[in-house]
Amino acid sequence: MARMTMIEALRDGLDVAMSRDENVVVYGEDVGYFGGVFRVTQGLQKKYGKQRCFDSPINESGIVGTAIGMAVYGLRPCVEIQFADYVYPAYDQIVSEAARIRYRSNGDFTVPLTIRMPSGGGIFGGQTHSQSPEAVFAHVCGLKTVMPSNPYDAKGLLIASIEDDDPVIFLEPKRLYNGPFDGHHERPVTPWKKHELGEVPEGHYSIPLGQAAVRREGADVTVLAYGTMVFVALAAAEETGIDAEVIDLRTILPLDLETIENSVKKTGRCVIVHEATRTCGFGAELMSVVQESCFYRLEAPIIRVTGWDTPYPHAHEWAYFPGPGRVGEALKKVMESA
Repeated sequence: MARMTMIEALRDGLDVAMSRDENVVVYGEDVGYFGGVFRVTQGLQKKYGKQRCFDSPINESGIVGTAIGMAVYGLRPCVEIQFADYVYPAYDQIVSEAARIRYRSNGDFTVPLTIRMPSGGGIFGGQTHSQSPEAVFAHVCGLKTVMPSNPYDAKGLLIASIEDDDPVIFLEPKRLYNGPFDGHHERPVTPWKKHELGEVPEGHYSIPLGQAAVRREGADVTVLAYGTMVFVALAAAEETGIDAEVIDLRTILPLDLETIENSVKKTGRCVIVHEATRTCGFGAELMSVVQESCFYRLEAPIIRVTGWDTPYPHAHEWAYFPGPGRVGEALKKVMESA
């Protein structure tokens, strides 16, 4: 085991994938010589050359469009969109082309394409550097959507995504990139302390897409979360003393329905937490799934704790960010029926 930050784990995952398969290529804005704005790809161009790790023009539609062509041709491109907020010019390419080619060709062609994007708040980036767009991809048939919460998962899920034959949207929580986050405190990203680094196996391993993880076992209420919100949920459970079972979805689609249903049927209560805006956020889909499959076992209404229906603020990020106080109030509310 090596001890790594999430950035280091992602870089290691890319390195492993590129070393195992010469068809894996990495590119995007500033990912070559510069190593990416967050340095995830640092050193890869020097190791693998400019034909396998290179810079692209500032053109998200062009990045994804060329990657689709490469993928259909037989390569396995892993491209970076510098911030998830910038993906929208490429949305038509992703939705109308990448997501549909397998279906449209009756399985004759696949699109083994991974699109990496830093997502969410954590760097006080304001409205154009802090969005969480997972719901707009989860709605699209043919796409898989992933969001890790720790270095171990980041590497294993990234390798699994690159090796997958279908297009994968890989969202990376910026708040977890370089700094410890205990769920309690507002602070910019800071260097991890040595004991807070994640343990990551060396070499190749993968985590199956569609497999959630129970981060905290409990009997009173199920909390469904992903990315940074996993740590907020854990902090809220600690602060309130409520025996909450915290489930880290890891992949938004495919969704691990079995783990969700088993947990909610055991606890009888459910709180859903995500950083994205509330209206039509992925929490609405999770509420529907839980309601449909667990209705007769529910002891209280399902509650969502989310970002607000406003642009992401700059100066007041923590007021927008669903913190442990808001999650704790939701936990207490669902327990009122106990």
